[in-house]
Amino acid sequence: MKYLNNYLAVLLMAIVLNGCDTKTNEKAETAVSDTVVSSQPSADADLNSDQSALLETILSSSNEEAGTVRGIQFGDPVSKVKSTEKFELFEETADHLGYTSETAQLETIDVQYFFSSDKKINRITVDVYLNSPEATKQLWNASKSHFTKTYDAPKEEAKKLTWNKNSVRVNIEDVSEGKDYGLKFQFVPTDKNVLAVK
Repeated sequence: MKYLNNYLAVLLMAIVLNGCDTKTNEKAETAVSDTVVSSQPSADADLNSDQSALLETILSSSNEEAGTVRGIQFGDPVSKVKSTEKFELFEETADHLGYTSETAQLETIDVQYFFSSDKKINRITVDVYLNSPEATKQLWNASKSHFTKTYDAPKEEAKKLTWNKNSVRVNIEDVSEGKDYGLKFQFVPTDKNVLAVK
């Protein structure tokens, strides 16, 4: 009987120690999984560009005067676009020129310069294709801040911002759909005299 009591005491102690060891292993496993989760933001950083820098690339310079996009103003001749634009030409039609560029993170910027029959620029659109909803939100916020400094407060609608000032209308629209993310910028003169000046 004495041996049975000792055996039961040893068995009980082994069960208790085993239980403690299991909890310690669970904590170690949890710590390992937390480390994996915390490394996720750096993967997003590799996936997306710095959106403020991307906006500067889109506009070509953050110090451009109102109505100027990538060094081009409304009323400029098509020849100025061809000599100024540094992106790759991907489309040339009777009414517009299209240029494209890709970032190191495989984000795409497509710029289209539309022109009138007398070959003067009368509208500019920029389509930006992004990798995530976070990048879209960051570019949206950077753009809103930039254009609000230039054109004052925008008119806000769901997924669309509009500024009207200095005979120029700027629209930004979130065109994300499903797993396709991006923004569309549109620059349009609101005064026909802007085109006639040049």
